[in-house]
Amino acid sequence: MTFAPPQTVKAILGPTNTGKTYFAIERMLAHPTGMIGLPLRLLAREVYQRCVERVGVGAVALVTGEERIVPAKPRFWVCTVEAMPMDIRVDCVAIDEIQTAIDFDRGHVFTDRILHARGSMETLLLGAATMAPIIRRLLPHAEIVDRPRFSQLTYAGSKKLSRQPERSAIVAFSARQVYAIAELIRRERGGAAVVMGALSPRTRNAQVELYQNGDVDFLVATDAIGMGLNLDIHHVAFADDTKFDGRMSRELSPAEIGQIAGRAGRHARNGTFGVTGGTEGFDEEMVVALETHDFAPVKVLQWRNNQLDFSSINALRNSLDDTPEHRSLTRVPMAKDQLALEFVSRNEAGQLARGLDGARLLWECCQIPDYQGISPANHGEIVTRIYTDLVKKRHVDADWIAEQVRFCDNTSGDIDTLSNRIKQIRTWTFVANRKNWLADPSHWREKTRDIEDRLSDALHERLTQRFVDRRTSVLLRHLKDKRMASPEINERGEVRLEGHLIGTLEGFRFTLARNDGDADIKGLRTAADQVVAPEIHNRADRLSGAPNEEFVLATDGKLRWKGDIVAELIEGDALYRPRILLLADETLSGTDLQGVQDRLSLWLRHHINTVLEGVMALEAPADLEGTARGIAYQLYEHIGLLPRSQVADDVKNLDQDVRGKLRKLGIKFGAYHIYLPLSLKPAPRELALILFALKHGGVRQPGVTDIPHIVLSGRTSFVVDPEVDTQLYETAGFKVAGKRAVRVDILERLADIIRPLIALDAGRPYAGELPVGAAEGNGFRVTVEMTSLLGCSGEDFASILNSLGYRVKRTPKVAAPAPAAEATAEAPALEEVLTENPASLDAVEETPVEAVPADVAPSIEADIPATTVVEAAAETAEAAPAVAAEPEFDEVWSPAAKRPENKRHENRRRPEGEAHAKRPEGEVQSKRPEGEVQAKRPDRNHRPAAPRRPDGEVQDVGKARHLQPKPKFEAKARNENRRPDDQKGERSRFERPAEPPRKETAFDPDSPFAKLMALKAPKGQ
Repeated sequence: MTFAPPQTVKAILGPTNTGKTYFAIERMLAHPTGMIGLPLRLLAREVYQRCVERVGVGAVALVTGEERIVPAKPRFWVCTVEAMPMDIRVDCVAIDEIQTAIDFDRGHVFTDRILHARGSMETLLLGAATMAPIIRRLLPHAEIVDRPRFSQLTYAGSKKLSRQPERSAIVAFSARQVYAIAELIRRERGGAAVVMGALSPRTRNAQVELYQNGDVDFLVATDAIGMGLNLDIHHVAFADDTKFDGRMSRELSPAEIGQIAGRAGRHARNGTFGVTGGTEGFDEEMVVALETHDFAPVKVLQWRNNQLDFSSINALRNSLDDTPEHRSLTRVPMAKDQLALEFVSRNEAGQLARGLDGARLLWECCQIPDYQGISPANHGEIVTRIYTDLVKKRHVDADWIAEQVRFCDNTSGDIDTLSNRIKQIRTWTFVANRKNWLADPSHWREKTRDIEDRLSDALHERLTQRFVDRRTSVLLRHLKDKRMASPEINERGEVRLEGHLIGTLEGFRFTLARNDGDADIKGLRTAADQVVAPEIHNRADRLSGAPNEEFVLATDGKLRWKGDIVAELIEGDALYRPRILLLADETLSGTDLQGVQDRLSLWLRHHINTVLEGVMALEAPADLEGTARGIAYQLYEHIGLLPRSQVADDVKNLDQDVRGKLRKLGIKFGAYHIYLPLSLKPAPRELALILFALKHGGVRQPGVTDIPHIVLSGRTSFVVDPEVDTQLYETAGFKVAGKRAVRVDILERLADIIRPLIALDAGRPYAGELPVGAAEGNGFRVTVEMTSLLGCSGEDFASILNSLGYRVKRTPKVAAPAPAAEATAEAPALEEVLTENPASLDAVEETPVEAVPADVAPSIEADIPATTVVEAAAETAEAAPAVAAEPEFDEVWSPAAKRPENKRHENRRRPEGEAHAKRPEGEVQSKRPEGEVQAKRPDRNHRPAAPRRPDGEVQDVGKARHLQPKPKFEAKARNENRRPDDQKGERSRFERPAEPPRKETAFDPDSPFAKLMALKAPKGQ
């Protein structure tokens, strides 16, 4: 590098935001060749990129302590001040931030460049205005150019951390303070970027980018932002005004505060500064100085002799101790490289430094930066090892440096762990970039650079995870930049913005995704609402024009559109006119809200009128009058299903023409219900259940959402839930009968099966084969067809029949006789059984029970016997098992108001020796229980004529007495009319008629006695 005449030197001085660096870059690129020295590796990388964009990558070289990018023929050199190659001739040289010459650690390097670095045509010295007097003293022929600030800087006073304005930088001077402030801002304001001098350049760049692109609105930094970083900062807040400078804690000077505060406001935008976090506000004198950039001038610069004597270590040490001759210069305190030299000179490695080359190489090794901030002794050990290898082996031992590098190659750990590893790898990166220090320098440069980059990325990720809520930052940036992409919404309704989950959108309701650290929920909600507002508007437009097929009313009363819940039904002023409660956020308003409301109301009216079309026609049928119109309206009020008992008297009075009109409306008259068969389908019953529930307890009561699933399953009966209101079962199309709920139409089919059986007396002559289930005395036996129809048997089926008004008569079954070959062996036993139990062959009179109306289902508290199912095919008799089997019973069911054989109307034959019991004097006949009506004795010689009923219409089974004829009196066994034990001592309710003369009964060859006689007879007869 040549030294130009003094008149070519220009000092471009002024406060921050004056465009000094930009001016120097432009001047350098205007020359054929040039070089610029910058205070930070980070800033050097930024300027390098800018120059490459202007003149191309092949024309620009980047040289820092840890990075070298040197093309074949570079014309421009971008360097850190320490790494500037002083032996290269260029036309223009620029030195930035020359006020750093007062720094104890690096100041002597800047002073050396101020005094000796010159371009052949132009030299630019860039720095603060406080350097003007000392530049005039040191370089009296230099031209000093003052540049004014582009914007104004004003004092804003003190504010809490949580109330700092957006685009603010909060400044602290220790890692502990920086982390604490960043944590607080994350909780209160969404997050902050972190910039510290201890971070690697790559990590610092990533954090700065996080702030610059708007992901966060706050920057927490040390005084590292005061030099070289051009950021979009509107306000600078000082959380502390003291710092530890490596030697002691001291207050910041006004010039240092001004350098940092000056980062607020860029270009023509004004900036503000203030204090926060308990820091005492600045006094008036300080404020004036900061606003006017009027600071005390620099009086002295740090200096160290650059004319070193390498003849020996002692000569080198003596040359470093030389003092300056100019009063404006002072010898720098012993720097870290000089401390390392002292350490090496005292150990065995110092003996290896012989001659000029030995001392020069040792001095180069001593200039390895102490990035780790370790003790001088530890740093001296590293220098000693490297120098020893270079002297003895001509290269640093590959295995040793591989071990050091491998220790750093680990991206796990917290922020502090990663930061320490980055400091260590920077040392080895510096070593790898020294010429001829390693056997394979290219490999180690790539290796160390790769490790440092990965560690830096991991550190940036940890900082972001800890101090930034990415979701919040993306939301805030979206509000500022309307050109950002619209949020993405998947099929589950998850709203994502740039990959971050913002919340979920269901219909017109947005739910913000909550994080543990969220504090400003109101602010986040406001931002998120604005993000999803366009989507809600679009949904409102689509719903307003949506076809009916896109809407569904669920069993819980929620109205869904394309699967999303948009409204729910609430009770209205009438059964068929429920109101719609729109489920939407405040974002849906105005015409959008009205359009959605109108469309949903229109669909609901159409849905009710369509699904319940037949029921709705019964509200005011045109061709019905009087009683028939009243019955139709009651069906309308009961949503198409009405118990027959409620209108039994009215139905009796209907003539056939009126009944025909009702049938044309779809009405069916069943034994237990009057209903519309089409309204019993799942869809009408589900809607009926919702409408009924809205008027009676709400849709959230038990059973409203469960019963429709049972209806859809096709089950004909199921066990009732005691917690469910029985009216819900009725509304759903089921009748509660005993323990189970039976579908209404299935109940009518059961009545159709039972009706012909109770109209037939199996004990009387019958042409042809008797129907399955027919029994004597107008009763019936339970068949497989009945149990299959209802899907149950045993006690459950018995409870249904009991609730319908049927009662059972249980008669022990007689075991089948053994084959004739073994008759002689078993005949005495059978005869003994018949002798001891003469009544076992006769019908046993059932326990009298009160008649229960067929259309009322009382609660049966007594144990209901299990029902025996009669198979249609004849059963094959099997041999009796060796062990005694439980007795089997023949169960015959009959209506409660009708006994299969009414023995109380016949003379009872008492056993011999038993006199007629007379009622004692004064004894009154036992009274009938309250509410019980004595059944009128039918006339056995006359049947009243009844009008013929139309096909498909049946009368209530419980009242169809003309279908239950009394059997004629026949000869009975002697014990048949014996009064049960529980009725002894009471008079019969009816007067006993005169006992008719006994008639001789013809011998029945199929009777058990005939079979007994056959067993006793000899085999030959």
